Amino acid sequence: MRNFKTFVLIALMTVGFNSMQAQKVAHVNTQDILELMPEIKAMDADLEKMGKTFEDDIKKAAEDLQAKMTKYNSEGATQTAETNKKRQEEVVKEEQALYAAQQQAQQALQNRRNELLKPIIDKLTKAIEDVAAEQNIDYVMDRTSLIVAKGTDLKSLVLAKLNITE
Repeated sequence: MRNFKTFVLIALMTVGFNSMQAQKVAHVNTQDILELMPEIKAMDADLEKMGKTFEDDIKKAAEDLQAKMTKYNSEGATQTAETNKKRQEEVVKEEQALYAAQQQAQQALQNRRNELLKPIIDKLTKAIEDVAAEQNIDYVMDRTSLIVAKGTDLKSLVLAKLNITE
């Protein structure tokens, strides 16, 4: 029985020492790296072009609607009540369509951004994982969420892995 107790005590101490081994932790500021990636610059240019197209289309529709409203207002006194009511309903429908077009444009831009951003994030994540494996690092945390950032900063190694210079 005494040998069994000794064995259990040694086993517990061994497990305790193994779990107390230092884990290698590092940090990286992913936002800084993303801003340096050429893919982000290309994505921003693509989204800006797409946004400008939507903006031009919506601006044209708004100008057309404003012109129609001005015309209807100037002719209102000479039209029948029924005609004015139909025109008012037409304007309301066009205003709603314009609002819907604005919402659809914003959604389309957000969807396109997400579509373009996913492979960029995947590439960055892979580079961070590769660097962590090469450096025998157990945990990599994003620096933006850390209060104290002591330890290894992987930014330069990740940038090198991505072939990006600051």
